[in-house]
Amino acid sequence: MDIRQAIHFEQAETLDTEGLRRHFLVEDLFAAGEIRAAYSHYDRLVLLGIRPEATPLAFSAELAKSAGVADFLERRELAVVNLGGGAARISADAEDDHVIAPFEALYIGKGAKGVSFAAVDEASPPRLYGVSAPAHASHPSRKITQEEASPQALGTTEAANKRTIYKYVHDGLLPTCQLMLGITRFEPGSVWNTMPAHLHDRRMEAYLYFDMPEDRMVVHLMGRPEATRHLIVRNEQAVISPPWSIHSGSGTGSYAFVWAMAGDNQSFADMDFVAMENLR
Repeated sequence: MDIRQAIHFEQAETLDTEGLRRHFLVEDLFAAGEIRAAYSHYDRLVLLGIRPEATPLAFSAELAKSAGVADFLERRELAVVNLGGGAARISADAEDDHVIAPFEALYIGKGAKGVSFAAVDEASPPRLYGVSAPAHASHPSRKITQEEASPQALGTTEAANKRTIYKYVHDGLLPTCQLMLGITRFEPGSVWNTMPAHLHDRRMEAYLYFDMPEDRMVVHLMGRPEATRHLIVRNEQAVISPPWSIHSGSGTGSYAFVWAMAGDNQSFADMDFVAMENLR
């Protein structure tokens, strides 16, 4: 478990490049045959990289202990999305068994026990990304296909931001306590995300960038609008975005990212937009 403390923007603005990366960039979330986790004290969101191969994977006692419970999901909800490779078999509560193909997602409600992750075909292991947040109530587990994720085309070729947003986990589709999750995918030639930038002090956010070749990168913009900073982000690395920070960026080519949120509300449209002339 990689623990990331919440820090004030005044401290963040004193950090050098290495300091910013240490607090806000999760670089090594995925390893073959392992579950890796990063615990953010911003709304206590946990990021999970899950790569089952020949042997199914389950949450460890150490992971549960980090949340102060006997079972990791005792007081948490979880959303998992398949980033590619092959299909995954995710089991919970003994009788609950779901096959999740690439670019499908699964929501698992508070209190689920015996959660495990396996490859349907050992020759094509899946790459699973999960996010977990504290929960106050139990909601039914549900699989979400890409078609059910309300695909919404946005942007233009001229603005280099032609993209499709898929909203997998949100209150318009299924009940959750606070989790929201989706994927934004760019068309070839488009690179800009979330510009004009915005804030939402009611919710923190995490970005997992993926579907990039080794030599591609995204320049992720963060910080207060009047004091922006940046992070260089590579494939399958995640950024923890505090509620006081904008979150925007541009890549050296097209890419995709998973956005996930937790906090006070579940309104995707709850955004305080920043005028372009106010960015510094």
